[in-house]
Amino acid sequence: MNITTQKPDHTRWSLKPREIFLIVLFWTSLAALSSVNRLLDRPEQGFRVFSPAGPIATSFIESTIWAAMTIVIFWLSNRFSRQWRWIARITLLLLIGIVIAVGVYLAVDFARDLLVTAPRPRRGATLSPWREVARFRFLNQFLIYLAVLAAGFAREYFVRDQQRAREAIELARQTAALQAQLADARLDALRMQLNPHFLFNTLHAVSALVERDPAGVRRMIARLSELLRHTMDSDAPNEVSLRDELSILRRYIEIMEIRFQGRLTVTTQIDDAALDALVPNLVLQPIVENALEHGAARASADGRIEITARLDDGERLVLTVRDNGPGVERNAGAGVGLANTRARLEQLYGDEASLSLTSATGGGAISEIVLPFHTASDLRTEFRYDD
Repeated sequence: MNITTQKPDHTRWSLKPREIFLIVLFWTSLAALSSVNRLLDRPEQGFRVFSPAGPIATSFIESTIWAAMTIVIFWLSNRFSRQWRWIARITLLLLIGIVIAVGVYLAVDFARDLLVTAPRPRRGATLSPWREVARFRFLNQFLIYLAVLAAGFAREYFVRDQQRAREAIELARQTAALQAQLADARLDALRMQLNPHFLFNTLHAVSALVERDPAGVRRMIARLSELLRHTMDSDAPNEVSLRDELSILRRYIEIMEIRFQGRLTVTTQIDDAALDALVPNLVLQPIVENALEHGAARASADGRIEITARLDDGERLVLTVRDNGPGVERNAGAGVGLANTRARLEQLYGDEASLSLTSATGGGAISEIVLPFHTASDLRTEFRYDD
């Protein structure tokens, strides 16, 4: 997944149809209010109604010009909001504002001369408008330009903030997706690290029995192929039900029973309520393998493995694997299986899960895994609520 950040693209600037409609509506409303003021004259007594068609038409023409200029000024606020230094921006915008104000003033003055019913005397018709410009008669138009420019900058910053908010949301979504992908990749890597370790141990057992028990070796190879098919499945979920986990574990135990040649006893005690609990895929196999290699295989008598699963207050699932070996040796480091299992638990559940290895009272060692209790139905219900 590629994360891209879009840079501002001024060439794609445009106003939405709704914004253009609001601009036209605003200036048309101002023209209508101005027309009402012209229609209603308030002398000392009552109201006197007259028909100043020319001034009313001039008001609408002026508003139409400013509506068009508003779009131009909004475009300028976009072009000059992030370009050049601020002194150059201000100077250039002021000069452009003077040009626009003078242009609007001259256009409105020309329309007024054409439409009013009593044209004003024209002395020096060619120079009269520019004489008025020289007297700064366009100042009102320039103030309107500054107000529209301020509105344009406000719109520009508002649109920019909205764009940043959308980009932040999209970036957060992409980041969450990447984190999920990285978590899955790390879990897959941890799980695949178990395969060579488990495979080498099993092949060593096969080589030791190939002459003494050919039939048992064939059964071991069959079970081994089933286990490898499961462990190397790239589409396998990170969590499976405890029932499925025990089914896979049973294939591994069958291999070990052949290896120990009748000197291994494995018992299980599983609460029925715990069978539907979700557990990490292949979480028990490395724990049982550790109990066999460092416990049962070193026992003075036949090896024994006890596997139990129970619910603790209905909120936690407790899995224990006990052997009858010499117990936990001092200064013994964690093997590959235990280290990877701890890492997988932390990746999936954080601080809500734990793995401990202690010496048992009366001999042997106990491996205990504590997981948050949840089932597939819980996940479906949570997903439905999130939707």
